[in-house]
Amino acid sequence: MQRVNLSTVSEFVLVGLSDAPEVRFLLFLLFLIIYLATMAGNITILVAMSTDTRLHNPMYFFLGNLSLLDILCPTITVPKMLEALLLENKAISFTGCMLQLFFLIDVVGTEIFLLAVMAYDRYVAICHPLQYMNIVSLKLCAHLAIGTWVAGFFNSLLHSSLIFTLSFCDSNEVDQYYCDIPPVLALSCSPTYSRELVILVVAGVLGSAAFVVTLISYIYILVAILYMKSSESRHKAFSTCGSHLTVVCLFYGTTICTYVRPSSTYSPHQDRVVSMLYGILTPLLNPIIYSLRNKEVKCALRRLISHIRTLLTRQEHLSQSLASSRAPATG
Repeated sequence: MQRVNLSTVSEFVLVGLSDAPEVRFLLFLLFLIIYLATMAGNITILVAMSTDTRLHNPMYFFLGNLSLLDILCPTITVPKMLEALLLENKAISFTGCMLQLFFLIDVVGTEIFLLAVMAYDRYVAICHPLQYMNIVSLKLCAHLAIGTWVAGFFNSLLHSSLIFTLSFCDSNEVDQYYCDIPPVLALSCSPTYSRELVILVVAGVLGSAAFVVTLISYIYILVAILYMKSSESRHKAFSTCGSHLTVVCLFYGTTICTYVRPSSTYSPHQDRVVSMLYGILTPLLNPIIYSLRNKEVKCALRRLISHIRTLLTRQEHLSQSLASSRAPATG
């Protein structure tokens, strides 16, 4: 364990991944592929939704926000992890660690609130379909989206200020592949009980409130679906809600395991696995879940791919025409 004096602590060392060269290279390739696939999938979803007027409605507006969060979440942690794996540069400055933790908690908190908003949107769409466009207006959508981002920001500001005003004087080795609340708290040589209690209460109250909204929304949705007489209507409702419910279960389960508990129960090996689920795999799976289970998204993606192919074909024909016109005349 590296011993340092408080006055000289200017950086942390991320020690959460393997030091074996052959394992490091394989992990680098694996996480690079996952990261690039995540970027491609979520950017494609965003482009499809912004260019296809059929998807310009509240449900897909919120889904676009989710895709943006799924781009930001791995971007906060994965590039530094890839640098550590490839170049063995595991050091991160105190400020860099603080910013990484701040933005990560910001994105995670925003996504928790956004999933609750998306559940409410589905509740109104299925339980009050005739009043849906009047209730979930463009103005309300904007307010709800802005509210989730603002709430995530202030939630993160509170957590980060409680953590980085502590003293760090025993060790600067973070037993994780990025700066997160439990491993950073474990390094502090200051009394952390009161701050842990505040973090636990705030995370518990906000997380529980979002979870209750989601749970109540889906109870009403399930009752409404069971009372539907048409099997086609039931199938459509299950199709649109099933994707969201799958994402909710993945995200809530992993984040609750990580944050809503005291640091005394922190387990580095277990937490690494859990954090990879919500920080790396969930953003990868979200666009796959929504595109495979949602007919409208699949149709929009097909139209986008067809449009791109048409543009490439036209560009190729134009290039060939220009080449032919520039060729010297013969005969």
